[in-house]
Amino acid sequence: MSITGRIYKISGPLVVAEDVKGCVMYEVVKVGDIGLMGETIRLDGDRAYIQVYEATEGLKPGEPVETTGSPLTADLGPGILKNFYDGIQRPLEGLREAAGDYITRGLTVPPLNPETVWDYTPVAAEGSSVETGDVLGTVPETKVITHRVLVPPGIRGKLTKVREGKLHVTDSVATLTKEDGKEANLTMSHRWPVRVPRPYKRKLDPFVPLLTGQRIYDTFFPLAKGGSAAIPGGFGTGKTVSQHQLAKWADSQVVVYVGCGERGNEMTEVLDTFPLLDDPTTGEKLMERSTLIANTSNMPVAAREASVYTGVTLAEFYRDMGYDVAVMADSTSRWAEAMREVSGRLEEMPGEEGYPAYLASRVADYYERSGRVITLGSGEERLGSVSLVGAVSPPGGDLSEPVSQNTLRVVSVFWALDSTLADRRHFPAINWLRSYSLYLDVLGDWYKKNVSEDFYEVRTDMMVLLQKEAELQEIVQLVGADALPEKERLVLEVSRMVREDYLQQNAYHEIDSYCSKEKQLMMARTILAFYDRALKAMDAGASIAKIETIQVKDEIARMKYVHNTEFPGRYESMLKAIESQFSALEG
Repeated sequence: MSITGRIYKISGPLVVAEDVKGCVMYEVVKVGDIGLMGETIRLDGDRAYIQVYEATEGLKPGEPVETTGSPLTADLGPGILKNFYDGIQRPLEGLREAAGDYITRGLTVPPLNPETVWDYTPVAAEGSSVETGDVLGTVPETKVITHRVLVPPGIRGKLTKVREGKLHVTDSVATLTKEDGKEANLTMSHRWPVRVPRPYKRKLDPFVPLLTGQRIYDTFFPLAKGGSAAIPGGFGTGKTVSQHQLAKWADSQVVVYVGCGERGNEMTEVLDTFPLLDDPTTGEKLMERSTLIANTSNMPVAAREASVYTGVTLAEFYRDMGYDVAVMADSTSRWAEAMREVSGRLEEMPGEEGYPAYLASRVADYYERSGRVITLGSGEERLGSVSLVGAVSPPGGDLSEPVSQNTLRVVSVFWALDSTLADRRHFPAINWLRSYSLYLDVLGDWYKKNVSEDFYEVRTDMMVLLQKEAELQEIVQLVGADALPEKERLVLEVSRMVREDYLQQNAYHEIDSYCSKEKQLMMARTILAFYDRALKAMDAGASIAKIETIQVKDEIARMKYVHNTEFPGRYESMLKAIESQFSALEG
């Protein structure tokens, strides 16, 4: 039953309503004569404090406020993929069709187009007993993703009627008789509150990597399926490009991209380019398995706070079907700034740097929704995962600020972008000395079984070289490289090869944009083979000056541009060239 009150006060995106006794926390309300959508975030007697998801210009005290009796929910069903939404799951294309290029306030459009006809094929037979999470039927949602229509949470019983054929999302696909004898009509879609994690049977340990085709991620700082990662970095360090690479190449089956508070031109570029991207795993367009949520920096601040919850709820929905889902949130700093602004309007006691005192718990709650799980449902077990990758935009690149620090406490992978590397045109500008992954040990068995027994030994040898280089650079800055012993100058040279020939990766190059795990291992072995052979040559009397001019170095520098399928042959020839050229050097 709805309650109608009136506006008492307006403060930016915050509206205070009175005479709404009975309104509950996080209930969606319609504000003003034009029915702006908002959400209750504080209650005080018969007054409700409402964060409004649209611009509040023109509202006046005394205008009506009507409750809906429902929290902020996401509509879950076929039609989510290939769609562009705003922060509260209104389809942008649908809004444009309804209002033109300039969207009017108070406009609502169904998130799932009720006019679209889907080819529904039942899986559960009439007369069978079903429970939450069981598959009722399937729909070919896109060319590459089969949508599994599930029994919604909290429902179980016996199917008394099953339909099939051409149906809309609002049509009944089955009639179910519950245990209490009441009947329920099940459709292809249902709603779920975005702030509540969707249930599952059991969370699994993260022992399978989310392969990305990016050498510095997969080799040095891997992310597990169902894991959480943060990419903090200052302006221009490459956060957005890094997330685009992860969205394009990660071996997830579904991608949810949340543009949270980013610049309008940047989000426009994403919306324009994503439909054009070819998906290397399916041969179709990447949008066939993606959905985008756009909430730019000039949009109302309250919707920005809701957008990350909407994105992770859509991801959990596809996880429940048994898919591996990757969520890219760009950026969580803008989400935190939205919380800070709303908290200030509520006149709450500020925490560090003006952020609300509950910032840490909100960040933790969000990242805790990642995980690899056994989904609900009877019969054969389904495994699904949600991997969360959040970009953080600390002011001035200062990682000691609250959002970065609270994110680091809860994520398991830290990919630290470095403005110094970006200034040197080293991309991805991940600082290998400041970054870390807590999944290295748990993923070790997978890498030994599926890549090579010595994969981590190779990785460790390269990391040791880079750490030695960092130590030597301090001496070089004081006395110059020529003052170093020859073997230490060799360490500097091989470390440069690791940085430039291995860690640097061109996101826009047709071949270098993606590197298979097999090629990564062979590239690393090639550089280490050069180092081992150079040490032997030095012991035999070769000078560092001659080693620096050896021809095979040019071939090693170009190896990243050799196609994955052709690389094994090139790898063997490079090893032979290393041996023969160093033998000639010694002779």
